[in-house]
Amino acid sequence: LSEGGIPEPEGGSVAVPPEAAIMLNNGAAVFYEQLVQRRVNTLETFNDPVLRKYFRSEDLFFDYYAGLAQELAEAHFEKSRPFAIEVQEMIFESAAQAQVQVLFRGYDNRPLRPNRVSLVRRDRWQYEQEAWWITPGNL
Repeated sequence: LSEGGIPEPEGGSVAVPPEAAIMLNNGAAVFYEQLVQRRVNTLETFNDPVLRKYFRSEDLFFDYYAGLAQELAEAHFEKSRPFAIEVQEMIFESAAQAQVQVLFRGYDNRPLRPNRVSLVRRDRWQYEQEAWWITPGNL
């Protein structure tokens, strides 16, 4: 366990073929990049087809999106808009399941607080049907 990182899964982590890790890394990079400098609490972002294609169903997307929007609001992100997003760590629980830790950075929306805020999220990704999908839920 790295400081602030993902706790080791109960069954331990596994080594995966480089192709699987690269595929997940590339997919995660494209997905999270779509959220940089965009207001998460707007219809324009909500209706973005690039974001939606990382979920197996609309309901899963709705669950994820609602949770993310709420977490950004609770973390006091100005306009619910991160100015930077960084994938910090990926842990493979199996060849078809991984946790991805992501750091969201933004400006503080509270008066007289000219600081920056951050949010660390852990998202579960699952490999199925030759693609990596985000699977919302508790880790």
